[in-house]
Amino acid sequence: MKLIKKIAAIMFALMMVVSMSSNVKADEGTTVTTEKGIITINNAVNGQTYTIYKLLDLESYEPKKNEQGEEIGNYSYKPNTDWNDFISEAADSANIKYFDINKNGYVTWNGAITDSRKAEFAQKALAYATTNNIGNKGTATASNNTVTFDNLDLGYYLVDSSVGALCGLNTTNSTATIEEKNGVPSVEKKIVQNNTDVESNFANIGETINFKTTITAQKGAQSYVLHDTMEKGFTFNKDVKVKVSGQTNYLNSTTDYEVVENAEDKCTFDIKFKEEFLKTINDTTKIEVTYSATLNGDAEIHDNNDNTTHLTYGEKNNTTTSTTHTITYGINVLKYTGDTTNTLANAKFSLYDAETNGNTYKLVQKTGTTNYRLAMTDEAGITEITTTNTGMFSIQGLKPGTYWLEETAAPKGYNKLAKRIKVEINNGGNLIVDNNDRGENNLPINQVNVENKTGTVLPSTGGAGTTMIYLIGGALVLGSGVVLVTKRRVKGK
Repeated sequence: MKLIKKIAAIMFALMMVVSMSSNVKADEGTTVTTEKGIITINNAVNGQTYTIYKLLDLESYEPKKNEQGEEIGNYSYKPNTDWNDFISEAADSANIKYFDINKNGYVTWNGAITDSRKAEFAQKALAYATTNNIGNKGTATASNNTVTFDNLDLGYYLVDSSVGALCGLNTTNSTATIEEKNGVPSVEKKIVQNNTDVESNFANIGETINFKTTITAQKGAQSYVLHDTMEKGFTFNKDVKVKVSGQTNYLNSTTDYEVVENAEDKCTFDIKFKEEFLKTINDTTKIEVTYSATLNGDAEIHDNNDNTTHLTYGEKNNTTTSTTHTITYGINVLKYTGDTTNTLANAKFSLYDAETNGNTYKLVQKTGTTNYRLAMTDEAGITEITTTNTGMFSIQGLKPGTYWLEETAAPKGYNKLAKRIKVEINNGGNLIVDNNDRGENNLPINQVNVENKTGTVLPSTGGAGTTMIYLIGGALVLGSGVVLVTKRRVKGK
């Protein structure tokens, strides 16, 4: 009974089957595949019936694999006639459609590719097939833990069994091998933020990101090694903790596992589980690995900073990878007068966290640029930026939120701004400046334009006439003095 429950818990799965070649018929304006495909199911449950459904037709493809042997090629799919309505309309629990169909009828996957979302899609697809009496492409009964479907037209298939589903969403060429999920480990990486597990988050440079990887281990586990790779925007804080889910005590880093940094596989770190610990796994067991990293000065701006995990097990077997994304943004500023082509140098700015008073953000200038980033905790940083002749600079490493930009000093002869500029960064990285979210041509704002006006020369009182009077008066006074001195000298004689 326990085995049946364990197998039944793994409900559905998906897989792709593609061909080794494709032929283009130019006169018909379509591309069709002529080769046939084979699906082999390993670790199948003997005596159980497996059923296969074709959801998408494959028209053409260009196979390619990455260094890990994962399929990353290009594939052109269209909905199978029986499944057209389902593929066009099916959506997940968040009402996000599983597929995009372009104007030419080609299909691509839409949204996140997670195990839970794939399983949800498979369940809905099977329910659709049952409700609408969609014909299958074959059935077979497992023997010797193997099931084979051959002479298949190439495409995207759903495989169902009488006790549960197969594991994995797989893109292969004309032959495909799928492993029954039972006994196969998996990993899932998350970011822990406000006691919630998320796949992506926003952060300031200098902020600590807490990660959690959950390994679903299986009975008979052998040679488990967790590989974690952080992009250059992260600094690993070397604070790994490992425990079995539901337990309070952490595993021992000496007897149960070992953390290896800078291994030959070029991962940030590996966790090698000791065989003695793996022998204690007698059923499906979840292992939680937690650790943290700091978003550093090398973080990508307006782009993903990824952290990727996968598990190797047995003899050179790999789970699918699981990846989190951390995003940080920036504020671009242009200082000018008159129009934006007349840029100004020697204006000074600071960034604050409040409209008045508040704290000034400490910044570090990126070498050879006018870009500044938030300083790390161990960096002194500066609090004031001076514009160059370009009038441009940026402050980078900021998560969505509200910031206040102050012109602390204007160029000589120009009027300084009277108050701070309110700058909000939204989740998409666009700016809202003093509550305005649209700029020229009603487009989103991606730059804060700061204009300065010159002061004017005030008129002086009097003119050339009064100046002449002053000169003549001065001459008369001087002449009177000369006459007086001369008379005194004469009297003295």
